[in-house]
Amino acid sequence: MTQQQRAPEPYGDDWKTWGRRLMQHLGQVRSALVQQTGGESAADDGTIMWDRVNQYPVVSKNGEWRQIVLEDGHYDGVVSTDQTATSINTAYALTFTQTLASGIAAGTPASRLIVSEGGQFFVSFAAQIASSSASTLTFYFWFRINGVDVPHSTMENSLHSNNSTLAVSRSTILQLVANDYVELMWAVDSTSGTLQASAATAFAPANPAATLSIVRLHG
Repeated sequence: MTQQQRAPEPYGDDWKTWGRRLMQHLGQVRSALVQQTGGESAADDGTIMWDRVNQYPVVSKNGEWRQIVLEDGHYDGVVSTDQTATSINTAYALTFTQTLASGIAAGTPASRLIVSEGGQFFVSFAAQIASSSASTLTFYFWFRINGVDVPHSTMENSLHSNNSTLAVSRSTILQLVANDYVELMWAVDSTSGTLQASAATAFAPANPAATLSIVRLHG
């Protein structure tokens, strides 16, 4: 404990002076959050309060109350089996198996990943694409929020030879509100294209067909 953290000790008979020093010390080190009841001013930067309506702490900054993000919004998942397209140029949603999660959970159908709190989320996915054709074929990956395609989110990758494989990846930031759901979609212009998983070897673990990571950045 530093000298600044230590409470002042009584000295002599002047209890009033010691009491004032003690109150000043408690005012500096005490950190209990005051409950927001509505209408509190955010004029002074650095004031921390508890938002009773939204159930999270907030801090005053530049004249407004901003959420302090608590640990509640991450997800990691894998697709551990090969994925094939029954029809060409048709959107399919990938269903991930959760490996780690908090504040994000699978819905119905399980391809939907639902966030419990809103904010901006960093999203990163990777896939191993494979071809069993000598002709060029193209894969497409993109995101949907609540069943609606996210503009400018499509990634295209092509393979040009038989038995070729390629690991592809993409990262983006998505703006979501509480109870929104996200899906990762894919399509291919030939049924000879697959998302390929590989079994573990004696020297390396298994390679999933696709992976997905989501992390909440802030509210």
